[in-house]
Amino acid sequence: MSIASERTDQIDQARQPTFAQLFTPKLVTVLSEGYGFADLRADAISGLTVAIVALPLSMAIAIASGADPGRGLYTAVIGGFIVSLLGGSRFQVGGPAGAFIVLVALTVERHGIDGVILATMMAGVFLIAAGYLRLGTYIKFIPYPVTVGFTAGIAVIIVASQLRDLFGITLNAREPGELIPKLEALAGGLHTVNPWAVVVTAISIGIMLVLHRFRPAWPGLLIAVAIAALATWALSLPVETIGTRFGGIPRELPWPAWPVFTLEKAQSVLHDAIAFALLGSIESLLSAVVADGLTGRRHRSNCELVAQGFANIGSALFGGICCTGLIARTATNIRAGARSPISGMLHSVFLLLFMLIAAPLASYIPLAALASVLVVVAWNMAEKHAFATLIRSSRGDATVLLATFLLTIFRDLTEGILVGFALGAVLFINRMAQMTGIEAQAPLVTADRADDSNGDRVPYDPSIVADPDVLVYRITGAFFFGAASAVGTVLDNIAATRKAYVVDFAGVPLLDSTAANAMSRVAAKARRQNIRLFITGASPAVRRALLTHGVRPPRARYRETIARAIADIKEQRENSSAVPDRLVAG
Repeated sequence: MSIASERTDQIDQARQPTFAQLFTPKLVTVLSEGYGFADLRADAISGLTVAIVALPLSMAIAIASGADPGRGLYTAVIGGFIVSLLGGSRFQVGGPAGAFIVLVALTVERHGIDGVILATMMAGVFLIAAGYLRLGTYIKFIPYPVTVGFTAGIAVIIVASQLRDLFGITLNAREPGELIPKLEALAGGLHTVNPWAVVVTAISIGIMLVLHRFRPAWPGLLIAVAIAALATWALSLPVETIGTRFGGIPRELPWPAWPVFTLEKAQSVLHDAIAFALLGSIESLLSAVVADGLTGRRHRSNCELVAQGFANIGSALFGGICCTGLIARTATNIRAGARSPISGMLHSVFLLLFMLIAAPLASYIPLAALASVLVVVAWNMAEKHAFATLIRSSRGDATVLLATFLLTIFRDLTEGILVGFALGAVLFINRMAQMTGIEAQAPLVTADRADDSNGDRVPYDPSIVADPDVLVYRITGAFFFGAASAVGTVLDNIAATRKAYVVDFAGVPLLDSTAANAMSRVAAKARRQNIRLFITGASPAVRRALLTHGVRPPRARYRETIARAIADIKEQRENSSAVPDRLVAG
């Protein structure tokens, strides 16, 4: 896979980065560039906004994971602070993640909360090692259908794990962890449904949906939980609350302490620690990529892994659970106007203040309201549009997607990711083998031929590469998940430097869904910045894949050749520049 520019001013991108460039935290970079009071004020506002969103989520995720709500807050305060302090992204916000609910709950069931804390610390060590070994680059190679599949699978499991609290069901025995036994046990307890819990659930979800529709800037999650808690207290509703199940939340941070460690204990939780590290690395880097897409910045993936490692160690020292970068909270941070990692650090400080001041009020929060929060989060995290797009994209992508999705639900998250990745690799090899078979009779070196059927040569047109407002890129070779990140990064970096650019696909025999999704992000960014994007030379199969993933007009325009695209760009520019002249003449 290679990508070649028609201009030489991009050659510096090929240079190998130094150790300092790879591992210097973005906080250091920001402060060295200059940081003023206006930046601090913007970061404080965004940090407070994110803290308001994170408060109910951190407690809800901890409860769903089989821990007490305080541990979720410890994770957000300590882990979130370290993620922003040492991280390789300007806007990343860390804390407990819904994606970890399944893994943490199973670990609690097998090894107790002490096992979770030890596994979290071991995962932190693994993440630090992965960062310094520069493995962050390779984690980006996970195919797009795999990430969509396990994310959707996690969403389904989260919803299933909240059914008991949503309906106030009482079970005589421990709730099973596996999906089918869980549903059977809950079905057997339907006669114990608490009508008041159902009312709280319906009102909480209704408030969140209405506010999201009509007042998206308001903190819908917190408002719904606050109203539910107020109603429960004022009306003395007979529903289970944080106070009745856990006795409330702590009003201070515990002293740091090493987890219980024995060689036997470490061996027993090793599999869980590896799963925590694998999922944490994927989640954090996906979140950083989303932040890059929203801001046009570039994160340092290996520095981010190191920060996630130290954040998990710090969380474990204070009795917290797994910590990772969070897409929803990071996006909220950006939309609230964050300028630097200080916003994420302040989010943790505000959460600590909430603990110190509002802890007694949390006792009245009904568990049905927190379960409603998680159900809404699960609905939003399940990439439904992407799931449907991949199903109809190709049989190969649909196979990888469904295999990952079903294995995540019915077997194990780690198994789902590994099998999905293996299937994606096998399918790619098969596609390349088919392409090799088609080209079997072609010479190794293409002969020098005339440019048209009459034997004439088209004169070289220097205007194709001389126009300062237009940049032409040619992609050659298979454009697949292994190259999507690198190519997407290059295209993303140059998107803001020209008024129009052309990406030539004439030398691309194969394009998979991961690459098509990367091009979709580039096209969306070009559209937002009013940059004209032309795609040339795409074969019917490549064009079909791009169109399926939303790379269509007005985001991008298709032309047969680079020359045709350049001519259209010039024509549009001449027409737009002629408008003022006609107006003056009139």
